[in-house]
Order: sequence, then structure tokens, then C-alpha cells
Amino acid sequence: MKNFTLLAFLIFSISNFAQIKGTVTDEKGNPLPFVSIFEEGTYRGTTSNEQGKYQLQVKEIGKNRIVFQYLGFKTQKITISPDSNTTLDVKMEEESFSLNEVVIDPKNNPANAIIKSAIANKKENSDKTSRYTADFYSKGMFKVKDLPKKILGQKVDLGEDMASNLDSTGTGILYLSETVSKITFEKPEKLKERIIASKISGNNRGYSYNTAALSTYDFYDNTVDFNVKMISPIADNAFTYYKYKLEGTFYDDNKKQIYKIKVIPKRDKEPVFEGYIYIVDDSFAIYAIDLEIKGYRMKNEFTEVMNLKQSFSYNAKNKIWSKNAQTLSFNAGVFGIKFSGNFNYIYSNYEFPSSFEKKTFGNEIVSFEADANKKDDAFWNQIRPIPLTIEESTDYSKKDSLLVIRTSRKYTDSIDAKNNKFKVWDILMGYDYKNTFKKYSFNYQGLLNIASLSFNTVQGFNLDSGFSFKKENEEEGKTTSIGTTFNYGFSDQRFRVVGQFSHKFNNINYATVGVSGGTKTAQFNGAEPITKLVNSISSLFFKDNYMKLYNLEYAQVNYSQDVLNGVNLFGKVAYEQRKALFNTTDYSFFKRDDLYSSNNPLAPNDFTTAPFEQHHLFKAGLNARINFGNKYISRPDGRYNFRDDKYPTVVLGFEKAFAASEKKYEFERIGTSVQYDLRLGNKGLLGTNFRAGKFFNAENISFIDYRHFNGNQTHIGTSGRYLNVFNLMPYYANSTNDSYFEMHLEHNDTGFIMNKIPLLNLLKSTMNIGFHSLAIPDRKPYTEFTVGLDNLGFGKFKLFRVDYVHSYQGGIQQNGVVFGLKILNVLD
Repeated sequence: MKNFTLLAFLIFSISNFAQIKGTVTDEKGNPLPFVSIFEEGTYRGTTSNEQGKYQLQVKEIGKNRIVFQYLGFKTQKITISPDSNTTLDVKMEEESFSLNEVVIDPKNNPANAIIKSAIANKKENSDKTSRYTADFYSKGMFKVKDLPKKILGQKVDLGEDMASNLDSTGTGILYLSETVSKITFEKPEKLKERIIASKISGNNRGYSYNTAALSTYDFYDNTVDFNVKMISPIADNAFTYYKYKLEGTFYDDNKKQIYKIKVIPKRDKEPVFEGYIYIVDDSFAIYAIDLEIKGYRMKNEFTEVMNLKQSFSYNAKNKIWSKNAQTLSFNAGVFGIKFSGNFNYIYSNYEFPSSFEKKTFGNEIVSFEADANKKDDAFWNQIRPIPLTIEESTDYSKKDSLLVIRTSRKYTDSIDAKNNKFKVWDILMGYDYKNTFKKYSFNYQGLLNIASLSFNTVQGFNLDSGFSFKKENEEEGKTTSIGTTFNYGFSDQRFRVVGQFSHKFNNINYATVGVSGGTKTAQFNGAEPITKLVNSISSLFFKDNYMKLYNLEYAQVNYSQDVLNGVNLFGKVAYEQRKALFNTTDYSFFKRDDLYSSNNPLAPNDFTTAPFEQHHLFKAGLNARINFGNKYISRPDGRYNFRDDKYPTVVLGFEKAFAASEKKYEFERIGTSVQYDLRLGNKGLLGTNFRAGKFFNAENISFIDYRHFNGNQTHIGTSGRYLNVFNLMPYYANSTNDSYFEMHLEHNDTGFIMNKIPLLNLLKSTMNIGFHSLAIPDRKPYTEFTVGLDNLGFGKFKLFRVDYVHSYQGGIQQNGVVFGLKILNVLD
């Protein structure tokens, strides 16, 4: 009933509005894109599209005054009388900027005085729009140009649906969507948005991510978030980063003098904008923004340049300058491929209440009406504030028509029949089978699954193969997967098999059950601190043996579910039988006369003694992950969580071993961790990770069940951040079956320091300073200090970091360099 009432209200509202439309051009007849157009004295507005065309909803035709506002052109006001045609074409004249009324003093830059006044008045101006409700519209388009069929010899696979949108040169629209919503906002970050209509070209589900939450850029704040904290041209410390030049003044339609000020960065590599900011005289409010962001300034090398335009309109009744339109466009590229995007946002029908009720805002930041993705073309043609361009209309028409065909069973079965043909060499290379209509797929990895090839001293070279089956129900959020993995070690000549089953029940609380079991080799540290790829390179090239393995035969059942907002519980029960393993090969590419260390982490030079006796036990565990302040988006097909980075993530855990082959292997352990990122504005990000725990009744437990800490002896880092690793600590040197506390701190300056150092700022890098500490009973604390550079690389590819590390424990000091190869974390 609620949805029916809302729909009836919307239909009634639309039917009581008239539509004025037309084209806006300059004096030569060239179309003007993104002209701000609104009805005077109201908050009903729109902008023109790339072809200069617009359409504006007004309550009724009759002495309306329509305002046309565009940077660089004179503002026009046109009165619409009751007998006027609803088609209104407008020709705009260029603005003549003047400096006649500004006294130029060579010793005192007039632009500086204006910016100082804007800074002094920004709190007052910001407070005027600190609380509002509004109608919101967004349209986003993402395009590609010159997409090749192959990159580095690998075929570019966008999927048949997306590939068909490109022409023969690899050019076309990849993504086009629109959203209509109602928003409620209160500074600094309280937001509630209800999506009324949502549409994605060629997607009948149509739940667009073009939301108001992702498009709020407030230049009254000191920083504006674009991956890094960009410095606002009117930030409190703006003069540290910018120079200013007054390029002219003009008067708007309200007879208010507007200053056009050029924003000039003092240092090229800082997180700064460049372009123009327009300031209103007397109030010193923002009139408009026209600023560029270079990709390297926001540590996004693939983006060449981004442009942000904002326009504000004045309401004489409440004397408020409010944002009515915003345009964000960008150009990006890699491997000769060019990408571009254009996102338009319209704010209208503002209301500025003095306060909101206490329960106005909650953890749900975005919700979708049940039929938000089912609005027909008539609805969109009536309510859409920015007309579609010919290209956009064609894209909608083509993709929506193709969607009907491509979702039909006849079509999907024919495509699947073609792709599912089995070839003899698939026995070796692998085979995929897919039923698109019934939403299930089957995969066979092949006998020569080269990507899985790795080396360790227990198995020698070893290879994986296996089968998997997956079935999905997108509407209900259900996913079922069944798989098995076969592993064969060529040196120990041992065949191992693991099977797993998983079923997710929904996308609301993400209830998931899993069953797995079989035989596999496992690292003593279940967190697997050394990857197969890094270990293979260390062993084959440098004769180092860091991966310590044992044989695990197990059966496990686990279940997880969100039980409260931001609280996820994960529980498991497992049976484990453990058996020690020994080296079976001494093979390497180099240093063949050297010996590997043994597979015993407690005695690396003892090749005959097992690190533990063969045994079995049952283990049960329960973990709770708590994300305080968790926010979420509600859609008809599920709930999508977003961790609020203002609060820490806390994990609480309990583990118990029982029914063991010998009583000494049974124990209990409690543990907790707290992870938090402290954002320091433009001065960087301080990442923290604290962990603590305590064993009970664990004096004689197996070394496998000790608490092991993530060391690193390879001098290769594989992650983007080092908040879970000790960079020089041997892997099992400080393992414990008692209490423990570990602390990891890492500050990334996001360029705050590096951007100011001559020559080094040419690297466009960031500086990392870290501290890591471990405390356990009856042993001196282990500490590490690190300093290094991140965001290093060649051209657009910033995949490396280098850190100098100094460690100390009980009088023993070590120094070393860790080379971060973040791409290895993806390849392994």
C-alpha cells in the first residue's frame, strides 16, 4: 500500500507540472553544454546536455521567469507568459569581464584579499546549506576509445554483451545509467537517500550506483576527497598551496558582483586543483567552481585529468546560494586505450529545515523503491531533467532491444552450444561449460594447469587440477558451489584431494554454510605468510626453504551470518589428523652444492626428527567481526554493507581443541584484534592493527596449534600495506602457546612530505613510516622500525615500494631492505 501511495503521488505530481524545453547556443549558433537553467524564486532547475538541449519542469505556465546561467556568458532571464510556446530556444552572449572597479595595487594582490574574505566567511556560508532535503538526479556515462582485441598477447574479453556495443575501432559506450532520488542531508556526513527510479542501459535489473553519497564535493571543507584529500582553494591553509589571480568581475542577474579568480598551484606534485573559482561580493559565497585535477596529484596515474564544475543559484527569499548543478568528467588511458567519463548531477526542490527529528538518519544510507528499476520510457521522458543526446538514446534503444534477445532461452542456448563444444586438447588445457539461462556453470582445470605449478622441498614440483560447479539465483541472492582440487607432488609422488561445498542463502544477512574435507599439505602458520610463488622463487633460485609443511587430513563444517548491523558471526567445527612431513628433494636451479634447511621449523638443521607426533583432534571456533557505525544500501535484491572508516573494526575469537588422541593436545584460546585507519586530512593515513590473545591449558600442545606470527625472510613484500607482518622476523622464531600482544602502525603521508622535497617529488611517491612490536612471556620484545617509499614504478604503473627495516630483540639487531612487489599478491 505504501508503494502504491508513493507511485500515485509521483504520477499526480508529474501530471501537475508543465515542461519547457529548447536549445541553448552561443551567438554563432554553437550548442552550449551544461548551462544551468532554473525557475527564478524556486529550486526547480536543470542543465543542458552536450548538444545544448534542455527540458525544465515548471509548476504551471504563466509569468514564469526562467534563468539561464553559464560561466563566461551573460546570465539571461526570460519571462514565459501563459500563451507562450513551451519550446524556448536561447542564444547567450559572452560575458565582458572588467577590472575597472577593482583597484590594482602591485604590492597587494586583490585576489588574495577576496580569498581571505571567502575563508573568513566560509563557515557562515556553509552553515546556510548544512541541512536540507532535495530532489536529486544523476546521469553517468563511461566510454572507451581504441580498445584493441589483445593486450600483451592476451585477448581482451569484455563479454559478448559489452563487446557488441563497440564499433570496429573498439570505440563506444560501456556504461550508461540514470538515477532519480530524494535526499536528506546534514553536515558533515549524515545522509539518507531514497531511490525513486534507476536505470542502466542494457541491464534489466537496473540498480545504478550513481548515488548522492558518491557525488558530494564540498569546497567549504578544508579538503575534498578524490582518493586523496585534495586541498580546497578556500581551505584554512590554502595560501600554503595556492597563488591567486583576479581575472575579472561581472554582475549576475541579481546585480551581485562576481569575482573570477584563477587558482594556481604553488607546487605541481601536491594534492591541489587548478582552474577557476567564482566568489560573490559581500557574502563571499561560492558562485561557481571550474577546476581540474591531474591524475598524478591524486595518486591515480591512469587518470590523465578530471574536471569538476559546480554552479550555484541564489534564492532571494532565504538569501541562500545553493548548488543546483554539478558535472564531473575525466579522461584516462593505458596501453594506448582511451577512457572518458561524464557524470551530471542536478539538485532541485530544496528545503532547508531548522532541524531534523532524532531518528531521521540511521545506518541505512540508501534505499530503493521496490519498482525503482521498472519505470517505463514515458516516466523517464517526463521526469528526466537533462534530455538524452542522440548517442545516449541510441545506446538505450540498442542495448535494451538486444537485452530482450540475449536473455531469451533460444539465444542463450545457441551461444552456450557454441562455446561449450568439447575439444580433445581440453583434457589437458581445461574445459568450461555454461548454461546461461539456468544460471549454472561447470569448470575443469585440465591436467596441465600451469598457473598452479609451484615448488617446495616436501613435494618438489607440484600441480593442481580439479572440478567445480556453481549455480546462482541473482533475484534471491543464492549461490551454491561444489568443487574438488587434486594435487600431485612429483618428488614425494603423493596424490592429495580436497573437496568443498558452499551455499549462500541470501544477500540480506549473507547466511552461508560450508563443508570441506580431504587431504592436503598445510603450512604450520595457517595464515600462510609465504606464498607459493615467492617460496618457489626463493627455493629454486636462492636455495632457501621457508615454507614448512605438514600433512593434514580433515573434515570441516562452518557457518557465517550477519546477526546484527555490522556484526558477523563465523563458527566452525573440524576434525583434523596431522602427520609430519620431510624433505624429499634437494633440487634447485642454482647453488646446487648448498643444502636446504629441514622441514622442521623448530630445528632447521635436523633432517630426521619430526616436529610433532602424529595425532588427531577436534577443533571448534567462533569469531565475531564488529564494524562499528556500519552503513548499508538496501536494494530489493539484497543489502550491501559499507564500513564506516571513522570507527575501528573489532574481531573477537574463541577456539577450543577437544577429543584429541591425547589429552595434552587439548586447549582453549581467546583472541581479539582492533584495526583502525586514522585519517589525518591531507597529512596522510595512519593505519593501526592491534592483536592480543591468551592460551589456556596449552602447556604441551602441538606446535601446529601455537600462535604463529607473520614473519618475512624473503625481503619481498607482496601486500600494499604492512599491517599484518614483521618484515625481518623469522617465520617461527617467536611462536607461542601462552599470551601475546602484537602492534602494527604504518603512516602513509600520501605525498604530504614527498611532494615538498625537490627532485624526489618527481617520483610522485609517498612515504611510509612504520613501527611493529611483539610481546610474549619469557622473551624480550621484538620491535621493527621501517621507513620507505611507496607508489613507485614506471609511467602509469605504480606497483612497487621499498622499505628500510631495522629490527631489535634482546640485543640482536638486524637491518635490511624489503622490496614490495604488490603485483605478486594478485598473481599468486
